[in-house]
Amino acid sequence: MVTILVIDDEEDIRELLCYNLKKEGYDVYSAENGEKGLALMVTNKPDLIILDVMMPGMDGIEVCEAIRRTEGFEKTLICFLTARNEDYSQIAGLDAGADDYVAKPVKPKVLVSRINALLRRKGMISPESGLAKDLVINREKYVVEKNGTVIRLPRKEFELLALLVSKPDYVFERDVILDKVWGSDIVVGDRTIDVHIRKLREKIGDHYIKTVKGIGYKFVEVQN
Repeated sequence: MVTILVIDDEEDIRELLCYNLKKEGYDVYSAENGEKGLALMVTNKPDLIILDVMMPGMDGIEVCEAIRRTEGFEKTLICFLTARNEDYSQIAGLDAGADDYVAKPVKPKVLVSRINALLRRKGMISPESGLAKDLVINREKYVVEKNGTVIRLPRKEFELLALLVSKPDYVFERDVILDKVWGSDIVVGDRTIDVHIRKLREKIGDHYIKTVKGIGYKFVEVQN
């Protein structure tokens, strides 16, 4: 599961962001200032940090610079969130090591979309899969992560799962699955799909993939 740390001195903003990010399936922590944020960062090792610029004590620029100086966090994703939308502020944030910059006010859905896009660009979630609550499919690295545990799959099992996840609740017919995963030039037995589905269920859990009798298979998102 992708972990996000929100550092912002405004309680209502922290609560709003945490609520919407958790709805997307992210594991979310928050802190009201830079010092507490840095401590949480070391403890929880977030994949991405949403960081306000204007905060009492350490401002966001200083926190960003401190993050980049901390061993093991040199490449942690950082997205600045601030009411200061002047060009020089954006430049200062990016120069300090930020990966993206979002100006307040911003609608939660818009921010979540930007966060998803940033994670996709960095290969942490794939365009095809995005998030399946507790399941993350990284298409670029051919890795599946379930509740923080990495599951490595053979190529065909991975491609089959990625196909099903690309359209949750959509029923893929058997012929379509064979064509998309194995290709029209490859001859495979009729039970090939069933065997791969069985192996996937054993590895990720049997509640994600549903059989539609006489038609094919579909991926069902599991709600937390």
